[in-house]
Amino acid sequence: MTLDFDTRFEPHYGEAIEVAPGIRRLTVNNPGPFTFHGTNTYIVGEQTLAVIDPGPEDPEHLQAILRAIGDRPVSHIFVSHTHRDHSPLAKELRQLTGAVVCAEGPHRPARPLRIGEVNPLDASADTDFVPDLTLADDSVTRGDGWAVRMVLTPGHTANHAAFALEGTGVLFSADHVMAWATSIVAPPDGAMTDYMASLDRLIERDDKILLPGHGGPVSKPRPFMRGLKTHRKVRERAIIERLAGGDRTIPEMVRAIYRDTDPRLHGAAGLSVLAHIEDLVSRGIAVTDGDPSIDGEYALK
Repeated sequence: MTLDFDTRFEPHYGEAIEVAPGIRRLTVNNPGPFTFHGTNTYIVGEQTLAVIDPGPEDPEHLQAILRAIGDRPVSHIFVSHTHRDHSPLAKELRQLTGAVVCAEGPHRPARPLRIGEVNPLDASADTDFVPDLTLADDSVTRGDGWAVRMVLTPGHTANHAAFALEGTGVLFSADHVMAWATSIVAPPDGAMTDYMASLDRLIERDDKILLPGHGGPVSKPRPFMRGLKTHRKVRERAIIERLAGGDRTIPEMVRAIYRDTDPRLHGAAGLSVLAHIEDLVSRGIAVTDGDPSIDGEYALK
């Protein structure tokens, strides 16, 4: 199954754009190789509102959110995960609105750091974030004319969650599924085994449209997510082929597999390969001395 990414997107910085009945999107002016045109914040409801992923500490974006809210109260702030482009503004928005901040929990890695391991993703983690309300998987939070179901989707981060707007077919997929690119799965914060399991979980659902954390909507969720799954399996086969051909290190594999990718992104690509390697080792397909690491040597079993 082919995977067709959709990079068409107009961010309309500072403007609240209606993307579905009762749902408006604001995009932060923080474009980059990992954020596309910027982080999407969603405002849900007509009377008493909910805000999903308020974004980074950005004064202009905060003012845009406040303009979109107007005089209406905000009862809840939902945070999908604790990367600094999604969660830090929740603190100030809570102070200004009195809303309850809801999330799976504080930031944590998908697995403990190994002896001597340094987490290269520390700078991207909002380790100060603490929710007012810790949401259980599949729990429903009810507001004024809306209800949000928490759908736990670890993989991109250990605490990543999607949010389903009950009765509408809309799922806010955050960084797990995006129309413009694949999600970054980088150990130790993320785990490929978790990501693939979460992808299967979303494929089993009957959502009609996905509203992601970056870029535009996914209008045909199931075919697109099946394509994402195939894409990851193709990447896994490429890694196995490199191992079969004699590659023993992750940098060797990255240079071959990502030869058409901007070299500035090879560090992130190496972490993605490590995520696949960890999964292959856990399944007994690849072997290494000790625990898998970015500097390790690998072979097929």
